[in-house]
Amino acid sequence: MARNLPLYARPAAALILPLTLLAAPVAAQTSVKEDSVVLQPDKVTDDAPEIETVAEANLPSWSVDNAKTLLAFIQSAGDEGLFPKDYNPDALKAAIDGGNQITLDKVATDSFLLLATHMRDGRTPNAARKQWFMTDGDAQTEPLIPLLGSALTANDVAQALVSLDPVHPDFAVLKAALKTAKTPADANAIRVNMERWRWMPRDLGEGYVVSNVPEYLTRVVHDGIVIATHKAVVGKPSTPTPQLNPMATGIIVNPTWTLPKSIIAEGIGSTIATNPARARAQGYTWTGSGKSLSVVQQPGANNALGVMKLEMLNPHAIYLHDTPSKGAFAADSRAFSHGCIRTEKALHFSGLMAVMFAGRTPEEFGDVVASGKTTRFGFEKPFPVYVAYWTVVPDGKGGIKKLNDLYGRDAPVVTSFAKPGRAAAVVISPTPPAVVPTTQTVQAPKPEKGAIY
Repeated sequence: MARNLPLYARPAAALILPLTLLAAPVAAQTSVKEDSVVLQPDKVTDDAPEIETVAEANLPSWSVDNAKTLLAFIQSAGDEGLFPKDYNPDALKAAIDGGNQITLDKVATDSFLLLATHMRDGRTPNAARKQWFMTDGDAQTEPLIPLLGSALTANDVAQALVSLDPVHPDFAVLKAALKTAKTPADANAIRVNMERWRWMPRDLGEGYVVSNVPEYLTRVVHDGIVIATHKAVVGKPSTPTPQLNPMATGIIVNPTWTLPKSIIAEGIGSTIATNPARARAQGYTWTGSGKSLSVVQQPGANNALGVMKLEMLNPHAIYLHDTPSKGAFAADSRAFSHGCIRTEKALHFSGLMAVMFAGRTPEEFGDVVASGKTTRFGFEKPFPVYVAYWTVVPDGKGGIKKLNDLYGRDAPVVTSFAKPGRAAAVVISPTPPAVVPTTQTVQAPKPEKGAIY
């Protein structure tokens, strides 16, 4: 059956939704308010570096040729969107010329580890990464000490460093564009977005959904190929959409909507108190009253989440969902939401999710939509959703285009370029850290009366 085949092996007809769904009526509601983002405080503290001793690292010595290769790479670090002065090129050259092996090993190792940290994790300190909550496992999948050891053994220092670049082709486009940037401002804009790529996992995975907030677009990617693109409505500046990458675990069709207290206070609470019949007509049910009032909107034409919600558990209450306010998708700038991401053509999106990730047939999906009942399709294999913030992206013609920085997140990163970047993720200690010995105190016996000691 088609449901048991991978997406690329299914006949095209298996991915086409029933035609009756395409003609589903669209509600005219225009003042929808969906779940509010839970604003979390920015991360301002960088991870403490790991300490390894010389003996633990077990690194071979730096040859002069390997050190010269590192120096040449540092001098060209501008091509990577980084700054050569950060990696102590003068001291490295002096160590190469000085002929002292101990000094060369220390200076070259320090420079390599700092440069590798910035290429793998980004140079930007956490304090300049506004509303950034991405989780990045590159420290586990791309450990730096083994990388350095193999680079010195194989005499391929430059290749080892380049191997830390993000693998996505968009990063390569930015890297190429940096060489032809016409102004310092253009160069910094590109550097900011190369940095953002490095804040994310180096490899985004085989299948994922990515929403680029400044672009107002959501894409579904399979095996590196964009198989669907949807317009998106994102958070307005007062309720900005954060950067995060939760795992999507299912698609909920005909969802209910539990209203946050902030939105209850904005109006529906008053409607329930003064005109409960009107509130019921809009699909609201409730328990309690006053400060204990709890409100749920049932599935239906007026439901603020529309016909679907992508389940992606995260502490920010961010998810992708439908909306009855279809008119917002016609605007060029679509920053209207309370933080969540409204998705155009939600039937197509949720149908694709049900078929591609939950192993359902289009007919099964269509029956659930038509039933009006809340139904969850759990994904056989959860996948990441990247809610990203790139303000410079490929233009599809071999170049790049700049997008509006609607939340003003670029400036703090540019400002950080004039300051020291993140510390190296791993620090080699020439001697083992001091260890305070644990001793057991034994009380001396009291001298016997008349005894002489």
